[in-house]
Amino acid sequence: MQQNNNSDQLSKFVEICHDNNLKVTPQRVAIYSELLHLNTHPTADEIYQIVKKQYSNISFDTVNRTLLTFAQIGVVDIVEIFGGAKRFDPDVKNHHHLHCIQCGKIFDFYCREYDDLEVPNEVHKQFQVKSKRVVLRGICKDCLEKNQIKAKKNKKHGVKLEQHSTNPCKGDK
Repeated sequence: MQQNNNSDQLSKFVEICHDNNLKVTPQRVAIYSELLHLNTHPTADEIYQIVKKQYSNISFDTVNRTLLTFAQIGVVDIVEIFGGAKRFDPDVKNHHHLHCIQCGKIFDFYCREYDDLEVPNEVHKQFQVKSKRVVLRGICKDCLEKNQIKAKKNKKHGVKLEQHSTNPCKGDK
């Protein structure tokens, strides 16, 4: 099923490239294919490290510019940047992200209520909204489990960690 879906996405990719007068080169297909296979919101460098194995003469700049071009023609989205490198998402359907603040992974999720969020009129007066995406920041399940294991080891070895009590509902005054 995934193979068939990737084939459909590649066909749509070729069609969109043609519609935008963009040549469909083997390098562009390789870059897009790797983006589809990774399913991890990779950076340009992560894509470059994989594609250069197949195309040894390809440069990082070519991969980066290609990904930015893909974003311009709408076959990928640039994922929210939280102080790091741009990351790319081949899923251009409306969806939202969970961003782990500990490991940096980004997970997709779908929520009709978030899709239907109303943009305040004040925003419309100052900004033309093209799309909406909710980003929830927190700690993923894997990191929570690692934290629990680490805490158990520290407790076993007599290490006491200070915990600062803060009330997230009170703002800084």
